[in-house]
Amino acid sequence: MAIIELEGMEFFAYHGYHDEERVTGNKYGVDLIITTDLDKPSHTDSLKDTINYEEVYRIVKEEMSKPAKLLEHISFRINESLINEFPEIANVKSRVSKYNPPLGGICHRAMVETERSRA
Repeated sequence: MAIIELEGMEFFAYHGYHDEERVTGNKYGVDLIITTDLDKPSHTDSLKDTINYEEVYRIVKEEMSKPAKLLEHISFRINESLINEFPEIANVKSRVSKYNPPLGGICHRAMVETERSRA
């Protein structure tokens, strides 16, 4: 098994528990750690034998465009979508960050990390 990481993806999206957050929007970050077998693409050097990063990004972008109240829910949806799209994924861990969350004080970001393994 091997690890593919996509780190520092950024999106402007309309998530949040408060109605106002879903109207004004905010900046979010997403990091992924994908566990998969990379033996075949390591030998063939062919994109068709591995997980296409562009497709992974497209799926994350799609999930980030769907408003949600909780970071937990967004992270769960990302994991489920990736597991469903790529049968070669053994495990996926996503970290979703909300920059400058409205907590009434200084907080650079709030972050949730969830993990999903193939059953």
